[in-house]
Amino acid sequence: MTPLLSINGVTLRFGGLAALKDVSFTVAAGEIVALIGPNGAGKTSLFNVVTGLYRPQHGQVLVAGREPRRPFATLAWLSVMGAALATGIGLALFLNANTLWDAAITVHFRWQQPFPWSVAFGSAWTALVASPAWWQALVGAVLGGAGAATVLARGRTGPEVATKAGVARTFQNIRLFKSLSVRENLRIALDRRCAGDRSGSGDRSGFGDLSGSGDRSSASVGPAASANSTANVNELLDFVGLHEAAERRAGDLPYGHQRRLEIARALALGPQLLLLDEPAAGMNPAESHSLMELLCRIRASGITILLIEHDMAVVMGISDRVVVLNFGTVIASGTPAEVRRHPAVISAYLGAGHDGSAHA
Repeated sequence: MTPLLSINGVTLRFGGLAALKDVSFTVAAGEIVALIGPNGAGKTSLFNVVTGLYRPQHGQVLVAGREPRRPFATLAWLSVMGAALATGIGLALFLNANTLWDAAITVHFRWQQPFPWSVAFGSAWTALVASPAWWQALVGAVLGGAGAATVLARGRTGPEVATKAGVARTFQNIRLFKSLSVRENLRIALDRRCAGDRSGSGDRSGFGDLSGSGDRSSASVGPAASANSTANVNELLDFVGLHEAAERRAGDLPYGHQRRLEIARALALGPQLLLLDEPAAGMNPAESHSLMELLCRIRASGITILLIEHDMAVVMGISDRVVVLNFGTVIASGTPAEVRRHPAVISAYLGAGHDGSAHA
């Protein structure tokens, strides 16, 4: 079976610093996989690669066996050709401006006499053909085409493309509209999803409705769309345990509830793969345990989870597999029990004598 997420030989450099070096692993549909390692190991950088914020120098990321990219449309190819042609002609004219001026204007201009435009253009063309303009135009066309193609290629990836491929994420630092209510935060996320559905992003599994029917009617327009959106918001609020706080300002929520709201916003996008960046950071043991229950329910709804986490109780308690990064390299991968006993992991991250059960 094709893995839901395949990371194949990803290398990411910032100047001379290699944040990721030949990172490879897979995440199967329905798994909870934890990504752990010391601070600065490259975990968040890898999330940024998966979601299209960073472009790796080598390797690729596949979601359900396909690279999340916009296709090159015919208009895009015509744009590249047009940019190449315009650059080539422009470079040739610029480098031969003096020759063309002399051939077209200086030779034919007579004071108070009609200017022979057709003869002047003919002379300019003859001078241009006799000059090295042809290879200058060729060089310009190659440079212009390459530049346009590079710009278009960079526009083929990005967070919007990853979202349409069914990938949603949370961030290490909570990012909410703190002056808006909890309900309004979710409405914004749902409106974004509906806009994506109308633009033809295609059907995918997710929180179209939490009952699992896969109803995509929320992408409709008109009064029905508003009613369905409200129902979906209420469903999400119930699911993450925030229904009683629906009308509160997001910025007034306790820290743990803000984390839940951020997860709910990601779920509102209807992902098949949910990336969580340190969801238990700053939580007490009771909040962490409640979060573990929520993540298990999310997985039970059919959503695959890849999370970065330092709380070993959470990692060892809910993960099917654990991948360990250190200095941008995968040093271990396996079940929680296997990783907990791995000598390289103990040395680099867990510490001697750690059994992975602290706070459990």
